[in-house]
Amino acid sequence: MWSDNVIMTELSVVIPAHNEAENLRPLVAEVHSALAGMCEYEVIIADDASTDTTPTVIAELAKQNNRVCLVRHLHQSGQSSAVVTGIKHAKGEWIATLDGDGQNDPADIAKFWKKMKEQPDGHHPIFAGWRNKRRDTWVKIISSKIANKVRAAMLGDATPDSGCGIKLFKREDFMRLPHFNHMHRFLPALFRRLGREVVSIPVNHRPRLKGRSHYGVVNRLWIGIV
Repeated sequence: MWSDNVIMTELSVVIPAHNEAENLRPLVAEVHSALAGMCEYEVIIADDASTDTTPTVIAELAKQNNRVCLVRHLHQSGQSSAVVTGIKHAKGEWIATLDGDGQNDPADIAKFWKKMKEQPDGHHPIFAGWRNKRRDTWVKIISSKIANKVRAAMLGDATPDSGCGIKLFKREDFMRLPHFNHMHRFLPALFRRLGREVVSIPVNHRPRLKGRSHYGVVNRLWIGIV
């Protein structure tokens, strides 16, 4: 759902979502609050074939604010595919990604944006969130720590938390990357492959208050290692 009223988009906030109907309204409200007056932005929610009322919620949000856009998969394809779809539809020069479960704090996007503005001309690294104080179950925390250590050892991705959902990067750089399943967990390594610097920034991490996590040991740890 697109509006012809939006012009000159500097930043596209891309939120992949699957069955996150309860989390999206407060999350999008926080995005608006964090970015109001800071830049021209849009919010693209890429629905990965949700089976709950997520598409209806997004459609209502789009009617209420023309900065919000809905793109939807007809068949569930995974988080990376939703991110790619959202970015393909994005109009912004810069992309911020944010998980749809509400655990990433949209206020951190403003912090990333200010850091980006401090960079010299022609220097555009990927800014990656670092959840140095995780608000997750011990299973998730241990799985992520192991996966991050394996990635760091094998790929030298120069980040302590490759899997953190909140990131900021140039759209044109992302479009040069190979797109594959679970690629969102390897973005720092892929951007280093392009010769880009990785800037890790501590971010606020929050517990999931509503809905159910879509990730466990199998797809958080073992698939990442493979």
